[in-house]
Amino acid sequence: MTHDAGNIRALTGSSLLEALLQTSSDAIVVSDAEGRIVFWNPGAARIFGFDPVEAVDQSLDLIIPEKLRARHWQGYRHVMATGHSRYGEGDLLSVPALTKNGRRISVEFTIVMLRDEHGTAVGMASIMRDSTKHFEELKSLRRKIAELESAAPAA
Repeated sequence: MTHDAGNIRALTGSSLLEALLQTSSDAIVVSDAEGRIVFWNPGAARIFGFDPVEAVDQSLDLIIPEKLRARHWQGYRHVMATGHSRYGEGDLLSVPALTKNGRRISVEFTIVMLRDEHGTAVGMASIMRDSTKHFEELKSLRRKIAELESAAPAA
């Protein structure tokens, strides 16, 4: 074992977790069973514009566009009741989100279910990345393809 490997293995438990949560460029948002934010990392502050004091203890509605809230809460309640979501198994979900200044952005995310000692779902951690630039580039490419296809003479 190298000296570095030994040092890395020494970072266990809360110190490793704290380092990951506080330095991730991705947003890490933890919510309880009712959808209240209980943890908001610096990545979330950077992406959404709310500092932790503004976000913690607020509903997830803080970052969910109004038109999507009913569908979000239906899915959230289902996941909390069943303890299962396909977005916790490696599938990414792409959705619109809101920033503090009201701007809509696109985020891709996955979740990690949080469970108590009996295995009951008590909340979730969402790991989100701002994918707005990528989403806008794809939209522009699709528009250009459609324009080219409509302008091309019929074969």
